Amino acid sequence: MAASSQTEKFAACLRKLKDRSGRGYDRLGKEAGVSGSSLHRYCSGLGVPTDYRVVHSFAKVCGARTEELRELHRLWALADIERNTPAAPTEDDPEPAPEPDGPAVPARTDPGPDGAVPPETAPTGAGEPRRPRMPERLSSRFAVLATAVVAVTGLVAGFVWMPADDPPPSRDGLLYSSACGTVSMGQHDECVREVQKLLVRAGGRLAVDGDFGPETLRRLTAFQVLAGMPASSVVDEPTKKALYAHEVSMAVWSQDRVAQRIREVFTEDPRTAVAVARCASFLDPLWVLPNTNGSRNWGVFQISDVRLRELGGTPRRAFDPEWNIRAAHRLWSARHDFHDWPSCEAALKDSKDAKGTKGTKDASKG
Repeated sequence: MAASSQTEKFAACLRKLKDRSGRGYDRLGKEAGVSGSSLHRYCSGLGVPTDYRVVHSFAKVCGARTEELRELHRLWALADIERNTPAAPTEDDPEPAPEPDGPAVPARTDPGPDGAVPPETAPTGAGEPRRPRMPERLSSRFAVLATAVVAVTGLVAGFVWMPADDPPPSRDGLLYSSACGTVSMGQHDECVREVQKLLVRAGGRLAVDGDFGPETLRRLTAFQVLAGMPASSVVDEPTKKALYAHEVSMAVWSQDRVAQRIREVFTEDPRTAVAVARCASFLDPLWVLPNTNGSRNWGVFQISDVRLRELGGTPRRAFDPEWNIRAAHRLWSARHDFHDWPSCEAALKDSKDAKGTKGTKDASKG
């Protein structure tokens, strides 16, 4: 089966990185922590990895730059959405045959024993009992009576449920218009641009381009967590209200401050600790990586949902760089290594090996 359009774009980006690295699938897979056959399948457009960390690890060992990582994440997200979206029925699909109505039952018009004519029976679906049909005269009387009852009930309800004195919340923003509805991943319009502007006003770092890609998804998820609401990853009614309320601040530590604090906590190996954090989150305290299995990784050291539960933390606490860095040090202290960050550790090892090889060559030349 041929790859879909988004999947092929994603695969083409992977192939470009692979070809540029000059290495084979087996070696790249070993360094990225995935099998070579799986990498070949992803690069051929025959599959999309369910966990983005596989993609991130592969890209890092291929030497991807920051902008390339962002583009690759965007393509992965679109390919994954396409993979999980059921195909629409085509015109060639046969329409389901209508259910038979069953044999017609003639209406009884002869008078009964008391001289009254029984009501007609209304046809129903096959196998269902016949329901008596109301004669027109009685039907009209019942309709008038029902209308009167509804009107009286409405008046009573109006007196009982009188609106309070508090004015309703303002709904003047663009997101409240009928054109916006629920804003979600893959959308590209003025509704997305409005969401991005509101996130920037809250202190979020992202481009305002009207494109709901991974960057907007990360900032939106962080905003929802900081606002104390479920991280639904879509702009629903509660999120719109929170965005327009301007009560959430997304201001965070700078990269320099994050790096300095990591060095202070990881006194045993500060240089590697900073490199791992830079690999995992670009030293961004609000960095989020969603995975298609429903899990996410949070904050500076990208602590997973599983690890958060073990550490007694929450996504909101993971966004606090002080807590995140100290929690990462607790994980490091278990074995005094960075085994909880296998993709970054492999990338760092590959980088050290490359520098060592270069140093040996330079020494031989000298």
